Order: sequence, then structure tokens, then C-alpha cells
Amino acid sequence: MQGKIVRDQSGASTELGYIFTFLLGVLLLSLFSIWAFGLETSTREKWNDTAIDVNMADIAAAVERADLASREDSSISYTEVVRWRLTEADESEFTLTLDDDGLNLDHPENELDRKIPISATGAGTYDGKISLTGTTEIWVVYHEGVTYLSTSRPDF
Repeated sequence: MQGKIVRDQSGASTELGYIFTFLLGVLLLSLFSIWAFGLETSTREKWNDTAIDVNMADIAAAVERADLASREDSSISYTEVVRWRLTEADESEFTLTLDDDGLNLDHPENELDRKIPISATGAGTYDGKISLTGTTEIWVVYHEGVTYLSTSRPDF
């Protein structure tokens, strides 16, 4: 038996088919991972925005309740604690301000800034600027004619 060399190229086309199928699979998996990462990022950003909005609404409602108490009797003191829900943002960069115009949340990333108007119908003035670094509780206080924000429980 003598072997003869035969130039058969039908196997090469099968191998090329395998390679192209593999590359198509890699491409589709890459596209899926990019899509899944984008979906996860947008969901996380949405939850972050929602947490910030709910936090601000809770604080604004507490300020309105402090205003209501101040209208009842200007000599009373009122305190209320509001739990700050943690967010994905760097909270050491947040600054929360209360003034006659409303409640303002400032962050270097401007898309996280919030401004909530308040009725400003309290018997006193508004004051308060706090940094949210490590804060889980925000105290809304009305005392001696001033409604203000604090990160610690008042001592009166």
C-alpha cells in the first residue's frame, strides 16, 4: 500500500466555518455584556435619583410640620428626626441648605442637585447648612423663632 497525497480542501472550509461561528459567538456575548452593563448602570442611577428625591421630600415635609408647630405657638420648640436613605452618590459631597427660598441639595455633579420649595409660612426664620458626610439622621428643629437643620439631636 502506497500512500498518495491528495489535495482535499473540504476540511479547510469546515474549519473556517468553526472559526467564524466562534467569532460570531464572541461578538454576540460581548454585545450582550455591554447591554447588560448599561441596563445595570441606568437602573442604579434611577434608584439613586429616587432615593435622593424621597429623602428631600421627607425633609421638606418635616420642615412644613415645624412651620405648622411654630404657627400654633411661637414659644414652643419642635424637633423631628428624618432618616437619610443612603445613595450611590458620594454623600460627603452633599451640602443641604435651608433658607427662605426652600430646601437645597448641592453636589458637584449638577444632575444630583435638588431644590424643593417650602411654604415659608412659619412664625420664624429659616437657617441651616449641613454636610451629609456620614449622616444617617437629619434633625429638623424649630427653637426660639428659628427653623434649622442639624445632624445631631438638639439639647433643649
